[in-house]
Amino acid sequence: MPGLWERLRGGLTRTRQGLGDRIRGVFAGRQWSDDLWESLEEILYEADLGVDTVNFLLERTRAEVWNQRPRKAEAVVELLKRHMVELVRMNGDPRSLADHRPTVWMVVGVNGTGKTTTVGKMAYQMRERGFKVVLGAADTFRAAAQEQLSVWASRAGVEIIGQGYGADAAAVAFDTIRAASARQADLVIIDTAGRLHNKSQLMQELAKVHRVTGRALAGAPHQVWLVLDATTGQNGLLQAQVFLETVQVTGIVLTKLDGTAKGGVALAIARQLAIPVCWMGVGEGLDDLIPFDPEAYVEAILGGDLNA
Repeated sequence: MPGLWERLRGGLTRTRQGLGDRIRGVFAGRQWSDDLWESLEEILYEADLGVDTVNFLLERTRAEVWNQRPRKAEAVVELLKRHMVELVRMNGDPRSLADHRPTVWMVVGVNGTGKTTTVGKMAYQMRERGFKVVLGAADTFRAAAQEQLSVWASRAGVEIIGQGYGADAAAVAFDTIRAASARQADLVIIDTAGRLHNKSQLMQELAKVHRVTGRALAGAPHQVWLVLDATTGQNGLLQAQVFLETVQVTGIVLTKLDGTAKGGVALAIARQLAIPVCWMGVGEGLDDLIPFDPEAYVEAILGGDLNA
């Protein structure tokens, strides 16, 4: 089975072809010239980083180029890499649990982003690490949601608690946490409804689920993971704003990176939302949800050795 680096590099192939390969094609073996700034800017824009993020990275890179006066274009790219890493740097391992048990995670996002799939992959990975995991089927808005989550629970080898279509989502979350506490589980992962065509109603329900988890267990939820589909690029940032107005999102899960050339959107998320990207989805397998590693991510999208 491929290791984390191989899966990350393989999953980001399309982004690297659109971003890293183009940068190398323009700059490899060339002397640095200020005329190259425009080419670099164009490539970054086309990687869907967004105006603000591109300007942020180029301003810092320009300042260092002005001070250091590198002769080779590759040296400028290395400076850019370093600023990218700093932009997306995060603290800690997203798989860490709170000191007391159970730790409660809520997973939120628009339907179609891979939200329920992400819950299943998280459950599998945490069970593989030796933790007892219980899933809460609090997406009671979609008729097939609990059935879909049950399939993932079976694949992950964990327990699921739900009340079926149309049930009170907050009550499901409450019951899940209480049951998990009684069974001495380590982790509760609550799947939530995410469709936004009736935004007001569902976002109010999401806020209620968030409040009720805190009544079931003081301090819960300990993490709120917002799942964004990388293929939507900058549009995903607009989706995120709706959730940020409703619940206290603690980290981003960026899915479907294997299906897009817009994997650079992680940089835009870090810059514009000021919330860390903590997980990356790079495939359909149970192992294809990877804790975010800033250095490995930047190397995977640009190629080359950061320490060269």
